[in-house]
Amino acid sequence: MQFDTIAFVASEHDESKISVKRLKGRYDNVAPEKADIIVALGGDGFMLETLHRFLDQRVPIYGMNRGSVGFLMNAFDEDRLLERLGNAQAIRLHPLHMTAWDVHGNKQGALAINEVSLLRETRLTAKLEVEVDGVVRLDELICDGVLVATPAGSTAYNLSAFGPIIPLGAGVLALTPISAFRPRRWRGALLPHDAVVTFSVLDADMRPVSAVADFTEVRQVAKVQVREERARGLTLLFDPEHNLEERIIKEQFQP
Repeated sequence: MQFDTIAFVASEHDESKISVKRLKGRYDNVAPEKADIIVALGGDGFMLETLHRFLDQRVPIYGMNRGSVGFLMNAFDEDRLLERLGNAQAIRLHPLHMTAWDVHGNKQGALAINEVSLLRETRLTAKLEVEVDGVVRLDELICDGVLVATPAGSTAYNLSAFGPIIPLGAGVLALTPISAFRPRRWRGALLPHDAVVTFSVLDADMRPVSAVADFTEVRQVAKVQVREERARGLTLLFDPEHNLEERIIKEQFQP
């Protein structure tokens, strides 16, 4: 891959700020809005922020880990950056689009790269009706919450909720309950990537529920619809030895 202009962005952590200053001293760089590739320094959380920030700019993003886990990042190295960028492999991702209606009838939309989650707001469990492509699949799900995760997000909150890890090319989404009480044995489902999932909150006044799409939270929702946003795409770049597809497969064999 060939790039003419590079922009560096970094998280607010000291290590990231020191690293980006040194990289800017070694490599020609431009402002992010003028770049045809962006190099992001930080952790996975900062990568998510960067993907959201430059979603409409449609430029590939190459991350270097200055955080803790760094699942979406490459290893940090100041040397051979131009060579690494030239040899990087592209992974194409599509976000989820959440449409949420609150109990007052207000409507709000948001995008999620990892997942859309519904969570109880009080000590009382949530009661939800789950509909997939116009068919009610669960009349009543009693739980702490539920989420829809993309393949890229399947190793994040979804995995913590005992959801499946999904290879990027599988063409499916994970529908995963969070501490389900009824149906007690329901552990979730894998859905086609083009499925439309609708959650209706039962007894929303007594059992308030919030909906979260990555960084956007809507309180006291009455209804939430989730679908993949195929019209928008994100391009992440990885070193061949740190390919995200391989990482996701490898994660499934961790002890």
